[in-house]
Amino acid sequence: MPISQEELETTIRDAWPVDHLEIIDVSSGCGESYAVVIVSPAFEGKLTLARHRMVNEVLKTQIAQMHAFSQKTFTPKQWAADLQKKKEAKEMKEEMKSTVTESDPGPVRVAADVSIDTAPVESAPKQDS
Repeated sequence: MPISQEELETTIRDAWPVDHLEIIDVSSGCGESYAVVIVSPAFEGKLTLARHRMVNEVLKTQIAQMHAFSQKTFTPKQWAADLQKKKEAKEMKEEMKSTVTESDPGPVRVAADVSIDTAPVESAPKQDS
């Protein structure tokens, strides 16, 4: 039986205080594969493995009915840092793109009055060794 995004959201929000929650159905709408991003102060002081175990325990009934499940868990501070890092990367990419565009001379053009010699090149005679 497929799992709904609403069911996942309700179960997660009932378990902990959630600052940010993304639930993505990666199974093209059939409800058998989900990826979640959870930001919660409940993850403070816990390693990633402990956080994932917390999520797996709360969603064990739903996960048992899925084909695939992936998760990313953040504390609010980690989430803010991750967003800042992505913002800076985007700005750097845009800056690099504009720098390349400004310095790109464009296609190389050949003057119309230049002729190209197409005569075959003679090779040097072979020397006996």
